[in-house]
Amino acid sequence: MGVLTLACVDFPTSLAKTILLALRCIIARYGKTQQLFRRSRPGKEKNVAELDVYKEWLGIPEGDRPPDLYTLLRVVQFEDDAEKIQNNYRKLNAHVRKYATGQYLKESQDLLNEMAKAMLCLTDPDSKRDYDESQGREFQPDQSEGTDTVLQYLVSHKVIKRAQVSEIEHFAEARGISHRDAVVQMKLAEPSQATRALAAELRLSYVDLADMLPEDEALDQLPRQVVKRHTCLPLFEDRGKLMVACVDEPSPELEDEIRMRYGMPMRASLAVPRSIQQAIAKYYAKGMRDEAVAEAAPVKSGKAAKGAVPKPKKAKASAVPISDEDKAQRKQISLIIICWSLIGTIMGIHSLALMGTGGMITTGVVVAAVVTGILKLTYWK
Repeated sequence: MGVLTLACVDFPTSLAKTILLALRCIIARYGKTQQLFRRSRPGKEKNVAELDVYKEWLGIPEGDRPPDLYTLLRVVQFEDDAEKIQNNYRKLNAHVRKYATGQYLKESQDLLNEMAKAMLCLTDPDSKRDYDESQGREFQPDQSEGTDTVLQYLVSHKVIKRAQVSEIEHFAEARGISHRDAVVQMKLAEPSQATRALAAELRLSYVDLADMLPEDEALDQLPRQVVKRHTCLPLFEDRGKLMVACVDEPSPELEDEIRMRYGMPMRASLAVPRSIQQAIAKYYAKGMRDEAVAEAAPVKSGKAAKGAVPKPKKAKASAVPISDEDKAQRKQISLIIICWSLIGTIMGIHSLALMGTGGMITTGVVVAAVVTGILKLTYWK
């Protein structure tokens, strides 16, 4: 208690006793001294560091880390049923979200994104074939996966009847809309069912944005007017490509925009139009993104266009939570500040002889409490 003995060096005995008494009140009010001075909790950090989320949360036996995509989503190797893969993903997603609080927040978010990337890869026919080949799967030269049209998909999945196909085609042609929009407007299929059918036709993956956690780094680089114009949402980078949720097959203009801004090609996934609009409103609310940085449209790689604007430095970095050790250190500094605010108040009142011992202690404690409240709201965060 070096701070306490300091008060007794040069001050009158009565003043020193008053200060010591007030300091005891502060210590009693805000807990044990050793709790304020502890630097960190190594036991807790060790537990988090040693946690095998694959084993503890997903039930994956010890082995390769990270596991392959099929093992991660708990399906058999080379599973070709996209719906089964998506169903398993949704169940695991809901389970892992239970840990998305407290000390496991970062670990759970990282695992959720890892599972999302795995699901999108294994439900995209072309990406899945590339991945399967990298895992040793051999395809016969004449082995090709046929694709259904929107209406064929809906018939095969018993969403609509074959007798309704002709009626849907006439309805779509008369109004100049797609079959996907026609079945929704005719109330023959849910928007999610129609979007899944279109994804199957275009050989793209389907994504439910309610299960996604887009990365801020991806969102920051595409301005609001661009995502609104193309009705799309950047999600995250995966295997050298930017995953983007779209309402339809991406246009060449959007592909060029993504390549110019991110320095990598995009891989599209289809989502329900309404869910993309809601996600844009959520993630691109006014003031959430640095539009000035996004507007600059930096070129990261490839052949830069003449006169391209270089990428400016971000004016303000996103807030990063401080570690437990930093918090403990700040609390130590704060305790010194609180003590000196108490000492200064009592010394000032004593020198002016404004009140007795009881009044000095009460006033000093009040001032120290106010200083503590300000430090909690600002410096400790």
